[in-house]
This record gives sequence, structure tokens and C-alpha cells, in this order.
Amino acid sequence: MTDIRVLIAGSGRMGTEMLGGIAATSGLQPVGVLEKFAQGTALPLPGGGSVPLSADANGIIAATRPDVMVDFSHHEWTQQIAPVAVRAGVRPVIGTTGLTEHFVQQLGDQCDEHRIGGVIAANFAVGAVLMMHFAAVAAPFFEVAEIIELHHDRKIDAPSGTALATARGMAAAHGHNFTTPPTEKETVPGTRGGQQQGITIHSVRLPGLVAHQEVLFGGQGQTLTIRHDSTSRDSFLPGVILAVHAVMQRPGLVIGLERLMGLA
Repeated sequence: MTDIRVLIAGSGRMGTEMLGGIAATSGLQPVGVLEKFAQGTALPLPGGGSVPLSADANGIIAATRPDVMVDFSHHEWTQQIAPVAVRAGVRPVIGTTGLTEHFVQQLGDQCDEHRIGGVIAANFAVGAVLMMHFAAVAAPFFEVAEIIELHHDRKIDAPSGTALATARGMAAAHGHNFTTPPTEKETVPGTRGGQQQGITIHSVRLPGLVAHQEVLFGGQGQTLTIRHDSTSRDSFLPGVILAVHAVMQRPGLVIGLERLMGLA
């Protein structure tokens, strides 16, 4: 059985982590890196050797013939390169957040047109997906909930895509918006955080963090806290590997890793 050929989009911290992890995974072969700000023509592999590096999506896809593109870059770059990949028959596995609903719908239509699979997920950490699932299970039994999400200081968006996806899943399971306790006086504006369907979300950005989230439910005489911690970026690799194999076996764009885990 031949290896699955994987093109990495993005050469930042997540892209570098994915490149090394895929290179070390049996049955997968990294064949190149697509980087908007590419400097040079090759990128070294952790175990030795190198792969081509380019900012030209059409060029590197034609040269390396990937089966799958794993993308943890930036939403603006993703929205440029993902359609190029799909038109070439390359299956997208996307962990970039901040994508518009219109883009996601269009990408799904393009995957259907070309009869290939694809995955977009807010979080590829298996534990984070389970945390979101458990939060949705608990949601119908509480009227008040808040989310605290904590990430490294270089994360570009707030709240995180995972926090938004968690809140939306909770509200859907709850059947209506949650109740937000009133605050009569907010001494420092914004202290109570943002709102998503009645769920207050707080974003923390600090050096030393990776990706962490707490979902807190409050009820009469009790609270329930569900927490997940990614302590290193390799926590996302098992979910990415699951998605890479899945898109080779099934057509259509899948939204959320939970669908590949049998949770939805």
C-alpha cells in the first residue's frame, strides 16, 4: 500500500509540528510546504532531508502531487489556497479558524463537484472534541453557563473557534439561549466577557499557554466544570492523522472531528 502524500500549508509553529509529526507517522509522507511568506525553496525535515517550500499553490501541487493538504495557516490564506487544492483533486484537512460560512459552503460544494473528501475542524485534539461533546450532553440540564478559553499570546483571534463551536453546540442541545445573570455595574468595561447565545465567553492570552478551555455550568446548589488542556501542539496530531485517513475513504466535506469519531 502506497503512502498518503501530504502537503502542509503554513510553516509556523503548528505547520512545523504537523510536518514533523506526519514525517514520523508510518503510511504518511510529507511532500512539501505551501507558505505565503516562503523564504527559500526547501524546508528541512526533523529527521533529516527536506521538502520543497513555495508560495505558489498551483506550482507546488503540480510538482509534488499530494493526496491531502493539511492547513493550519491563516484564514485569508486558507480561503485562497483551499479552492486551488480541491480543483486539483487534493483533499483539504483544515484546522484554520475564522473562516466565513460562505467560504465553508463553497468549499463543500467544490468537494462534492470533484467527488473528494475534506475536513474542517475547530479543534483536532481528541480530548477537546470530547470536552465539547460532554458540554453538549450537560447543556439541557442547566440554564446558566460560561466558557473560559486560554491560549498562547500569539493567537490572532478571540474568542477561539473552539469556544464558539462549544457554545453553539451547547445552545443547540439546550434548545434555546442560556440565561445570562445580570450585572448591575461593570466597573471595568468588558469584564463580564462576550456573549454567544446567552453563554458568556472569556478569552485569556498569555505566554506559556498552548490551548485550554473550561466550560462551567451553574445550578441550584451545584456547579459542573468540564476542562481540557493541550499542553503541547503534538496533541493535535492524532486527530489530524484520523482526518487524513478519513478523507481518502469518503467524499464530501465534513465539519467537525466529532463526526469522524462517531459522536455526531
